[in-house]
Amino acid sequence: MNASTSVRILLAVATFATSSASAQSTTGSASDPSNSSAANGPFPGDLSAMQREWGCAQARETPGYFRSLNGAEVSDSKRSQTYECASFLGSMTGENEVYAWHSADAYQGVLFMNNRYPGELYLTGGNNPPAQGLVPPGPFVAKVDATTGREIWRTVLENGNVSGNWVGAANLNILPDGNIPIAFGNNLVKLDGDTGRILQHVELPADAPPEGSNFKHLTIAPDGTIIVKNQTRATPCTIQGTLAAFQCPGGAAASPGSTILAIDAETFEIYDRVSVPENAVTPHTITEHDGKIAIYAPTILKVYRFHWDPETRKLSQDTDWVIDNYLAEGQTAGDAPGVLGDWVVIQVNGLPTAKAASSIVAISQSDPQTVTRAYPFGKDIPTGMSWAPPKAAIDEENSMVFSADQNMMKIGALDFDQATGDMTVAWTLDGATTALQALYGPADQRVLGTARAEPGTTLDALNQTSNPPYRQQAIWLDAKTGRLLAESDYFEPMNFNTLLSPGYGGRFYYMWENGFIVMQPMPKREK
Repeated sequence: MNASTSVRILLAVATFATSSASAQSTTGSASDPSNSSAANGPFPGDLSAMQREWGCAQARETPGYFRSLNGAEVSDSKRSQTYECASFLGSMTGENEVYAWHSADAYQGVLFMNNRYPGELYLTGGNNPPAQGLVPPGPFVAKVDATTGREIWRTVLENGNVSGNWVGAANLNILPDGNIPIAFGNNLVKLDGDTGRILQHVELPADAPPEGSNFKHLTIAPDGTIIVKNQTRATPCTIQGTLAAFQCPGGAAASPGSTILAIDAETFEIYDRVSVPENAVTPHTITEHDGKIAIYAPTILKVYRFHWDPETRKLSQDTDWVIDNYLAEGQTAGDAPGVLGDWVVIQVNGLPTAKAASSIVAISQSDPQTVTRAYPFGKDIPTGMSWAPPKAAIDEENSMVFSADQNMMKIGALDFDQATGDMTVAWTLDGATTALQALYGPADQRVLGTARAEPGTTLDALNQTSNPPYRQQAIWLDAKTGRLLAESDYFEPMNFNTLLSPGYGGRFYYMWENGFIVMQPMPKREK
């Protein structure tokens, strides 16, 4: 770490430590559980941990992304959701308690939060509009104080009430130069990470009509090229939100195929495009296999592989690698893939179904005929419904895969044999959530963070996406055993398909409909 970088880190630490002291004590919510009362104000995190986390982040290889604790939407281009430099400061063996504080300002529909330098926090919001009627302005990107949640700047990118466009979710990533590329609708913009100013804009071509296209998915290839893919919806349709891909007349089966684009991250030149035969509603995953950059994209029917060649600047479909048997009878579309060794790993039942339990599917990158499957929670559906929208988390170092099925009300883990693709259940836990599973810390002390609804929550309440009438808590588990390490009080439920995002200093960010809650687990102290 050079001298100028050290100065910037220390200035950032000093800035948020000072601002936290002068912040107003506002909860942003009608609820005031004991976690918030115990904190009695915002907290700056552990400053020693912060320096350690920064050093760890600088030692990581993060091609295409800013080297930080959390510079990519879900950690990396493989979408592993593993944050090895994040700190769980609680005890791995004793009792823990959780401190919490609501953000000072409101941020509707926040889904993703990223760090650049310590003390800096970015979020994307306006991602969760109601299906009908007036929609909140968004998507937007905001830079906020990492301690208090006070807004520093906000750049609103869309207002569907004015434009009439389809408003869905938007991902969040940070480039190596510290600027932010974000795609929405048929647009790609680059924001200045310091000021929020729009530096560049390009319109994105698609096979689908403009009113039925949303380039939500942006991932950066190992060579630094931006790879974007759109979701589509059947048209004509006025339903808003990401779930419109399934809710418009005819559903996903009536929607056009997706389009993948390769774009220069510096100039925004569109190098090439390739068509996906069906609607690829969930994000794609990028890795390197056999010396090639491979892009994996599940659709509502099949799983496809595409290649990006940086030398020729061409995208192409690998027609020899098409998986048309990844869904068992009665199962529904897969979530975003993860990569574990030679295997592409996919959580299925991304849409609700009463016909089959959710499973984890593993497909060999080297031999597409080799497909394995495991049912983390069994083949029966005691609740009568299965729905597993969060993608599987991947722990390549410990050969484990993590799964959650909201409507079966279960969270669990599988041990994964990287030689054969065979999977066995490691542990399961009662808990209903649409939250992504996130992994923190070194391999020998890995912690799983997620959320779960309070006991007694009904399926009807869980599936009410607008103003859901239940509460939820953040939980931290020993990833290998499933043992509960720490749990927060019950708060407003987390937003759909978001995660307990790690931050510098051992803090975590719990995102709900009108903002976020800063949390920090610590060893329990005698009062």
